[in-house]
Amino acid sequence: MTGAVVGVLLAGGRARRMGGGDKCLLPLAGRPLLEHVIFRARPQVAALVLNANGDPARFAAFGLPVVADTIEGFAGPLAGVLAGLDWAAAEVPAARWIATFATDTPFFPQDLVVRLAGAVAGDAADLACASSAGRAHPVFGLWPLALRDDLERLMREEGLRKIDRFTARYRLATVDWPVEGIDPFFNVNRAEDLEAAEALLHGSD
Repeated sequence: MTGAVVGVLLAGGRARRMGGGDKCLLPLAGRPLLEHVIFRARPQVAALVLNANGDPARFAAFGLPVVADTIEGFAGPLAGVLAGLDWAAAEVPAARWIATFATDTPFFPQDLVVRLAGAVAGDAADLACASSAGRAHPVFGLWPLALRDDLERLMREEGLRKIDRFTARYRLATVDWPVEGIDPFFNVNRAEDLEAAEALLHGSD
């Protein structure tokens, strides 16, 4: 695998189960959830961009470029993948890949990108995603810029919205992480999940 990897933080959803708004701005251990995610993602990539819709000024404190979906209508995480691919192609000439990260998952692995890249190379795969506890986590994926045009065409012309229906068209490597006390892909969907994450952080102090 060659070329730089750009990290794309996916925050384009509407967080309905949390009552709407920006879930990634909720406080966790005194800091926004997004700050925890940035801390884990930044060392793994050459550049980092935030995918979010609406007024980008609300994320100004994080010092990241913000890119909105180019597919209208809150088309899901696949629209964020496309927005990230477009941004990387325009802004990072050396980029050949993007790595995507959910912004409601504060404990994801700090070796995520290197292991996904190793799986792509080792399996001669087109792209890769993470898994744990028998469940795939395609939002945590490694995507080649070479598939950007295919993805845009499928989303615009065929109305494709589901990640797994896109990845099924290609050779996908899946990398599994063990669950040791906590699933590294534990995500915050509800208020009680935020409380659980707080307890887990305090437990690791």
